[in-house]
Amino acid sequence: MSARVAVVTGASAGIGRAIACEFARHGWRVALLARGMDGLEGARRDVERLGGEPLVIPTDVADEKQVEAAAAEIEETWGPIEVWVNDAMATIFAPALDIAPEDFRRATEVTYLGAVWGTLAALRRLQPRNRGAIVQVGSALAYRSIPLQAPYCGAKAALRGFTDSIRCELAHARSRVHVTMVQLSAFNTPQFDWGRTTLDKRPRPMGKIFQPEVAARAVYWAATHRRRELWVGWPAVQAILGTRLAPGLLDWMLGRTAVDGQHTDEPLPPGRRDNLWQPVAGDHGAHGRFDAQAHGSSWQAWATTHRSATLGALSLAGLLATRWLRRR
Repeated sequence: MSARVAVVTGASAGIGRAIACEFARHGWRVALLARGMDGLEGARRDVERLGGEPLVIPTDVADEKQVEAAAAEIEETWGPIEVWVNDAMATIFAPALDIAPEDFRRATEVTYLGAVWGTLAALRRLQPRNRGAIVQVGSALAYRSIPLQAPYCGAKAALRGFTDSIRCELAHARSRVHVTMVQLSAFNTPQFDWGRTTLDKRPRPMGKIFQPEVAARAVYWAATHRRRELWVGWPAVQAILGTRLAPGLLDWMLGRTAVDGQHTDEPLPPGRRDNLWQPVAGDHGAHGRFDAQAHGSSWQAWATTHRSATLGALSLAGLLATRWLRRR
């Protein structure tokens, strides 16, 4: 049998690059969609090195015609797509009033509409075959917005609403196509070195930081299991549950801490370029500059993807505790 086919948008760097590598480790054919050829060629080499088969298609996901053309090329080259992962994103680190309208629109079109166009291109192919999976790479910020990233937070929240609507339509059609959303914590990716900003300090992830491979493993698991939604990292759990329980308190807390928490004390490097409108030259890989602080695993992600083992361990711990108390 030929290898299974996965599509990854935003595959040239960051979490998208790590996701492409994860599928390659499992022997998949991986279509790599992004704008920057330097990063796409690096992703091609990674996929080949890990045992997968790559197909590079330069694509601006904000353009629905390019997305549809990419989907057609993939199926003409390899046959049926089985998994489509929407990961491409753009963010701006700035107070909302400081963002130019055209920049706000661009970030929204990439992060939200890019995932919409990807989802629709995938559905046109998956739904007639009544199988396959679509993975939306989301964020805890889809539930709990923070300051300085209004376009990104708005786009991820919109994507969650769009995804729920698509699920309802698939349920009505009794379709076996599975749509899942993976809500992430903060990750060590190059976006903090090339995201557009009006600040005079270097952006950084807020709170506990994880390596992109943690997200990639979760996305692969979500693509191959029928879980409606997957939360990755304990900070994501705290943010999502916290905003359900005490949204006003979190508004106040984040207003006091999340502005300074999103930048270091380092000034922006001279000649810094951002990738909002054009890709930044070079192959930037999956990791950002926070390797020394980033965690390569998440006990919460492991527990949520191994529920039987987790419940068994908790049951055993409860049994042992009960016996100990009786002896006391």
